[in-house]
Amino acid sequence: MESQNPKQKSPPEAVVQGAVSPRFGEVRIRNRRLPHWEKEAGLYFVTFRLADSLPRQVIEKLHERHKILRAVKENGAKLLPHQKVLVAEFSSSKIEDYFDRGIGACYLRDPRVAGLVANALRLRHGSKYRLVAWCIMPNHVHVVLRLLPGHELAPIMNSWKSYTARMANRILGRTGAFWQREYYDRLIRNENEFERAVRYVLENPVRAGLKNWEWVWSTGVDAHTTAAPERGATVERSC
Repeated sequence: MESQNPKQKSPPEAVVQGAVSPRFGEVRIRNRRLPHWEKEAGLYFVTFRLADSLPRQVIEKLHERHKILRAVKENGAKLLPHQKVLVAEFSSSKIEDYFDRGIGACYLRDPRVAGLVANALRLRHGSKYRLVAWCIMPNHVHVVLRLLPGHELAPIMNSWKSYTARMANRILGRTGAFWQREYYDRLIRNENEFERAVRYVLENPVRAGLKNWEWVWSTGVDAHTTAAPERGATVERSC
């Protein structure tokens, strides 16, 4: 959309310069339900979502899509016509459209819960990772971060999700799954990917039609920052 805050157009140059392409041998793949590419001190774009943010049939199609793509890659086969349709229909961009429709209970609209998540993201900033940008949407969260040496993404994600799930359920007076078990992460390899990731995070509320959305933040003096300190976010002046 063209009505974006002009400050959202590009991330600070000092931050962009921190994106370094991995060299051969630096990247490893960790498999759970989805493959996760990991790198020492890597720069990541991460998305995690509420348990009810996608309909069950969509989740089943996503798993089917993953199995098809994995089989094609392993066997060197070609996609059949009906497989091409499924792969295209449930691509990452299409799934983001589902997220932005605000499906499910959207517990992150509650400022108590959003503030809880914001505080969890900030807790280890500077000790285990450095936050570059984040956005807490009604039913999902996007984060761009760089791991600090000696730390891995999986334990950080587990810490964020387990703590916030427990505390959010307490706040809301509910029980049961809060977050979807899996999360999506993308290892950022170059400056162009980095710019796109940060821009995507900062512009997500606008794309989703959310007006005056507070829960979006990025480091740097020139970056778009709306999450107020009392809401659990503070402005960092450097990456």
